[in-house]
Amino acid sequence: MKPPPFTPDQATKTLPLVSRIARDIVRLYAKWRERVAELELAAATSRADDPDPRLTELERNTQDLAAEIEACIREIQELGAEYKTPLDAGLVDFPAELDGRPVYLCWRLGETAVDHWHEIDGGFAGRQPLVAQPIA
Repeated sequence: MKPPPFTPDQATKTLPLVSRIARDIVRLYAKWRERVAELELAAATSRADDPDPRLTELERNTQDLAAEIEACIREIQELGAEYKTPLDAGLVDFPAELDGRPVYLCWRLGETAVDHWHEIDGGFAGRQPLVAQPIA
């Protein structure tokens, strides 16, 4: 079932939670990348007759970090939004409608409000500011 579209105000009201989760993802992803690099180095220097004792721990730690990242992404999805790649960018899209067509409201970690949008297939590169509609 598709989540209902967000208004900019509704999306902005989620930011205390969304920004915390996005910060966690960015932090965890940096740790995960470090562990992957350590794991690759340990695997490259390990031999069958002389295995690196850190391999098992590094593998487990890497998998644990990946699971934490996935859990954070699921939290964003449960709110009805989407966390975007690259994972270290802190980008979240909120399904919305603009002039009757589906779009995404676009937010980036560090912004204080959801005040940009882009076409469904436009991505961050197609991001545009929301323009306040004049009150008639």
